[in-house]
Amino acid sequence: MTIRVLFLCTGNSARSQMAEAFLRKYGGDKFEAHSAGLEPKGMNPFTIQVMEEAGIDVSDQKSKGVGEYLGKVLFQHLITVCDDADKNCPTTWPGISNRMHWSFEDPAAFEGPDAEKLLKFRQVRDQIEARIRQWVAEQA
Repeated sequence: MTIRVLFLCTGNSARSQMAEAFLRKYGGDKFEAHSAGLEPKGMNPFTIQVMEEAGIDVSDQKSKGVGEYLGKVLFQHLITVCDDADKNCPTTWPGISNRMHWSFEDPAAFEGPDAEKLLKFRQVRDQIEARIRQWVAEQA
């Protein structure tokens, strides 16, 4: 049976998109990865760039709202990847058997020159990749 996982954050522009892509890469056929945001903002260009650097093309991924899935798709795991989404996520989600929270800093909120923003996106990308790899290994 394929395990469906939904990664949730506020904007669905960076962290949840990265987590979705990394689970697709490392989870193989065992997982079906999705992501959504409480207030979708569109894909952040830095997300596309840093994921491309990691060898993953996310340019086809779209920013989606939770309404696209709530009550329509059954997930075994709901993983919030930002503190705001963890606090504001619907507390009852039909079919969710495991809800987790992984707190990652929001790289899109980082203020500074583009070169520094890019460094922040890379840092968060690497943290998410490490967490996904660890979690996939734990599910084996």
